[in-house]
Amino acid sequence: MDEQPEPAQTVRGGLDPRAELSEFLRTRRARLKPQDVGLPDFGRRRVPGLRREELAQLAGVSVAYYTRLEQGNGHNVSAEVLDAIARALRLTDAEHAHLTHLAKPKQHKKRPVARSQQVRPALRHLLDSIDSVPAYVVGRRSHVLAWNRMAAALFGDWAELPAQERNWARMVFLRPEYRELFVEWDQKAADIVGYLRMDAGCHPDDPQLSTLVGELSVKSEEFRRLWAAHDVKEKSFGVKRMRHPLVGDLTLSFETFRLVDDAEQSLVTYHAEPGTPSAEALRLLASWGADATRAGAESPAP
Repeated sequence: MDEQPEPAQTVRGGLDPRAELSEFLRTRRARLKPQDVGLPDFGRRRVPGLRREELAQLAGVSVAYYTRLEQGNGHNVSAEVLDAIARALRLTDAEHAHLTHLAKPKQHKKRPVARSQQVRPALRHLLDSIDSVPAYVVGRRSHVLAWNRMAAALFGDWAELPAQERNWARMVFLRPEYRELFVEWDQKAADIVGYLRMDAGCHPDDPQLSTLVGELSVKSEEFRRLWAAHDVKEKSFGVKRMRHPLVGDLTLSFETFRLVDDAEQSLVTYHAEPGTPSAEALRLLASWGADATRAGAESPAP
């Protein structure tokens, strides 16, 4: 297992909360058709989706009030109005929470820019003790904070990367080997952007997150497209299909456990159904350990 503090950055600035709120509401409205919400459709529309007046009608607010909100003026909006708009827009629970964060941001105490996220020693010991299951701790901005030997065998030895590069968003969008590792790379990429959007809603004044988004927007056309969609998601479990350079195809279930004492950190584990080829592949990776990464790099892709 290896563990390193998150790199500190001194870039000032952040994401514009008003612009984030405006674009989120606009994109959610654009994805709805009148027939989706039981409204008549009177022919061709200049732009896709519901009109502002239609959305205001569904939410039970005035058009002027909703227009001000969609323009980013949400500081005086009530929770009841946000609930009504969320229902009208057919928002998921994650989207509803994101809307609330954008419209009524919490006041955060100023923290030193150099503050890094730390993993508790007991949690690092737990990772060490899990010798047959890939596991890691992820923090703010999708940054990988700590991992065990099996995670290094499955995902690559993150200890060989500079601390700043141990970030899921940077790895998925900027490192070609992760496009090969994740069979449904498009879904993995969308998940990562959805997590970052949730993070941005909770912490719009985070300069490190703004820097990360700016870097990825410049370097990755796929990231720019996904970021502009304003989709948010929070998946705590699921299934990923991978194609490892050493052991071939794997189908693994993942579980995400948010830490009670630090909601900004989560423990993520991957496991295979017993008796399956994927379980045997994990067993083989366990026998190789971190050396699996180097052995796999020297082996032809299956």
